[in-house]
Amino acid sequence: MEKHSLSLVLSLLLFIPLFYGGTTEAAGTLDGSEEWGYVEVRPKAHMFWWLYRSPNRVEDPSKPWPIILWLQGGPGASGVGIGNFEEIGPLDANLNPRNSTWLQKADLLFVDNPVGAGFSFVEDKSLFVKNDLEAATDLTTLLEEIFNRNESLQKSPLFIVAESYGGKFAVTLGLSALKAIEAGKLKLRLGGVALGDSWISPEDFVLSWGSLLKDVSRLDDNGLKEANSVAQRIKQQIQNGQLVEATNSWSELEQIISSYSNSVDFYNFLLDSGMDPVSSLATIEVSKGIALKKYSRYLSSLRSSSSAGGGDGDGDLDTLLNGVIKKKLKIIPDNVAWGGQSDYVFTAMAGDFMKPRINEVDELLAKGVNVTIYNGQVDVICATKGAEAWIAKLKWEGLRNYLSKGRSPLFCGNDRITRGFTRSYKNLHFYWILGAGHFVSENYPPAHKNIFSSVLSVSCLIIDTYYEHHRIVVRLAQLRKSERTIIILGR
Repeated sequence: MEKHSLSLVLSLLLFIPLFYGGTTEAAGTLDGSEEWGYVEVRPKAHMFWWLYRSPNRVEDPSKPWPIILWLQGGPGASGVGIGNFEEIGPLDANLNPRNSTWLQKADLLFVDNPVGAGFSFVEDKSLFVKNDLEAATDLTTLLEEIFNRNESLQKSPLFIVAESYGGKFAVTLGLSALKAIEAGKLKLRLGGVALGDSWISPEDFVLSWGSLLKDVSRLDDNGLKEANSVAQRIKQQIQNGQLVEATNSWSELEQIISSYSNSVDFYNFLLDSGMDPVSSLATIEVSKGIALKKYSRYLSSLRSSSSAGGGDGDGDLDTLLNGVIKKKLKIIPDNVAWGGQSDYVFTAMAGDFMKPRINEVDELLAKGVNVTIYNGQVDVICATKGAEAWIAKLKWEGLRNYLSKGRSPLFCGNDRITRGFTRSYKNLHFYWILGAGHFVSENYPPAHKNIFSSVLSVSCLIIDTYYEHHRIVVRLAQLRKSERTIIILGR
């Protein structure tokens, strides 16, 4: 593949400094296509963000151009680094244009969340967040700083799109943002929340691992028995509020499964961990952040193995972000290294890692917020089987009707090969993506890859469900108004 890095870097180095006072610092490109900056979300806690404006933006009052806020998992993985350069941003990790960038369909806002991830940093280690709710408060402060100052952004619906642990951040942020909007503190239109292979209910996921891997022949009866025993212990620990102990048991369970399955890949059960650079990390050690390193390095290995013509494909995000990108951004403090504090983030949140967030999904649905869930078929860690289990626990009034509906097949372009299925009822939408693993936007099978640059792209699915739901709501309101008019005229 032809390299474009030199010309791109030269053009990106041109920027305009924008300073909003003591708590916010920002800059951007001369053409206004990019902005980035820091928000001091709490004293001595600094969150980094990066906004890309789509070149395809269309100004249409009846269908405002959307903005996608991408929340990475981990917790402690970098959206600015991984989500941006490894998954959906305009450039890949070699600074080549990405054909399947979601920027084609929406503006993209990446954040390094929680503080300590990526370029975000704290000046005191006591300031790392301890739970999802604290992270949501910080993110809401960030949105207030970015959106309240920009009337143009306020016209666009914001879609909170999450991957993996980011799903827990997404649902807590969704509720926090709604509260701020209702209080008049945040000038924002919330388009919806999308949960991609999201860690919403750890209990349901760990309970699904044994049976799933037994069904696909990665575990035998002995492995299944031992895995289920530890999973039941985790369930009890979560119910007893022993969340740190549950996190330690989760680590133990992954080691047991790795042993019995000959190191199955937790992000794709069709693979061994030994088939990519993550193979040496079969043992999970939460305290050393190795689970987080697996998450990041797995994406790098996928890009390297799938790049056309090979390229250099080293996937070294550390070198990229701490080199060319840091020079481009200019506002990163000299003593801040990209990703340097992420291990601390994971450790600080160990007490909240296994806490479920099903109730938050229920609250969003009850408030009428569009909730879109999508899952890769061959994922293990956030297996579809587990996602279906936690959805069945929702108390939402529409759940029975949702579960009773049939699924519709999904196709790619003009072919009639089944690429997935979908089911929707009111503001709940679920997408089964066949052949995909945990990182749906990145590791969809190459033969089907164009699904993400077609009308069936995940970004399109998320956005289109919002506009369809909005159209139905408006139409119902018009009908009710017509009915009231008829009654009045009848009198």
